[in-house]
Amino acid sequence: MFLRLAQQHRQFVQDLVMNLQALAIVLERRGYPASCYTCGDQMNSASFMVSLGENHLIRFLVSDYGITWTERRDDRELMKFEGAEAVNQLQELANIVKHPIPTSVGNKLLAKRC
Repeated sequence: MFLRLAQQHRQFVQDLVMNLQALAIVLERRGYPASCYTCGDQMNSASFMVSLGENHLIRFLVSDYGITWTERRDDRELMKFEGAEAVNQLQELANIVKHPIPTSVGNKLLAKRC
């Protein structure tokens, strides 16, 4: 049973890394500075970062050791989530990309979150 769970976790991390790479590409095309770095070709970890505006940075880390979402503004940490909640925050970011909102409205929404 535990070997099966370990393999499922590895597959989950690999799927998440592939999706992070795709999200970084889409965000770049939409004009947001974004990057996704991995170590090696096994895709067992990644560092994803995106700038949502002036001094507003999101960093998402994934590895076999855990998953972390950190949001910073003006060099101050606003939010930090781990595990499932970090993935939920990533989904919110992906939803914004799927359903773009006008910049002025988007900036107001981001300001309310922070």
